[in-house]
Amino acid sequence: MSKKPLILVTNDDGINAPGIRMLIEVMKTIGEVVVVAPDGPQSGMGHAITINSTLYARKIKSENQTHLEYSCSGTPADCVKLGIRELLTRKPDLCVSGINHGSNSSINVIYSGTMSAAIEAGIEGIPAIGFSLLDYTWKANFDACKSFVKTITEKALKHGIPKDVVLNVNIPNVPEEAIKGIKVCRQARANWVEAFDKRQNPQGRDYYWLSGKFVNLDHGEDTDEWALEQNYVSVVPTQFDLTAHKHIKSINNWNLND
Repeated sequence: MSKKPLILVTNDDGINAPGIRMLIEVMKTIGEVVVVAPDGPQSGMGHAITINSTLYARKIKSENQTHLEYSCSGTPADCVKLGIRELLTRKPDLCVSGINHGSNSSINVIYSGTMSAAIEAGIEGIPAIGFSLLDYTWKANFDACKSFVKTITEKALKHGIPKDVVLNVNIPNVPEEAIKGIKVCRQARANWVEAFDKRQNPQGRDYYWLSGKFVNLDHGEDTDEWALEQNYVSVVPTQFDLTAHKHIKSINNWNLND
């Protein structure tokens, strides 16, 4: 067995996205890499899984045959499930997802396929990190991400990520020399004010384009949005237990069985 950690790499932008290619490059300097990623874009899929159709995984050649890569027909969460259960020879020591083209800070974590892949690994008891760059373009420059991705990954492997916690890492879209450092933050309270652009196709059938404006309702200086605005890399410890524990007592006071 290799002494290097086994790292499962995935994403939601698709296996050919520049972000995942950069992530693979960094992970190869840290451990043994196996890639299981969607065969096409799966952004905004959240934690969707495939249950009503078949899944396919195709082994593809990696550059210089330095690692294994699989292109999967499913969602990001599917990729992690299939990778763990069928494609990897042993349980990975770490799962990394990304580098996403665009922000997954604040409420965006709910919709993110990138983070859902990491969360799926976390549910399986695998330490996991989702990485995102605040640049939505396909030709985004990920050079500034490299050192921060490597540092955070190595620290996570050294110290361990707390049980049932996944790290949500967002990187500002500025040159590396403009990034002030890394901040461990809480998720900002924010939401999307959404609207639909209603149109008609040539046959007269209505269709809709979703649009919206991101509104940050949280002005705390301990949030991911504040950190990113100040050119810090934000790290949010994210849990997948959605129970509002502090409110269990107040709901019990409703006397639901009376």
